[in-house]
Amino acid sequence: MLSLHVRGVGPRGFPLCLQVAEVGINPVEFNLNFRAHRIPRVEWEVLLEKADHLGLTEVPKGLIQGYEQDETFLRKMYYVLLEVDVLEGTLQCLESGHTFPISCGIPNMLLTLEETEI
Repeated sequence: MLSLHVRGVGPRGFPLCLQVAEVGINPVEFNLNFRAHRIPRVEWEVLLEKADHLGLTEVPKGLIQGYEQDETFLRKMYYVLLEVDVLEGTLQCLESGHTFPISCGIPNMLLTLEETEI
């Protein structure tokens, strides 16, 4: 759900190209009521591309009817959205070429004042 706000980049600045050097799994206790309201906002094409890039095979292929009560679907989404962490790598804007490092699971997306859309 990250997007880029760099001067001269289109209105979305999305998706950013993910290059992964290290992935970690951070088990989190499953909460059936976890942010299910955010799932309809998932950009499925991007999620599936990134999941494939990471070798994740158990990712739902799209939103299903009644997903709010489908525990299997919710557990799979919970895993991919909350437990899989990119620890080291980069995010790159394909439009501007701007690259942001990911270190210890945190993307550094700081921009200079000249780069921002203010």
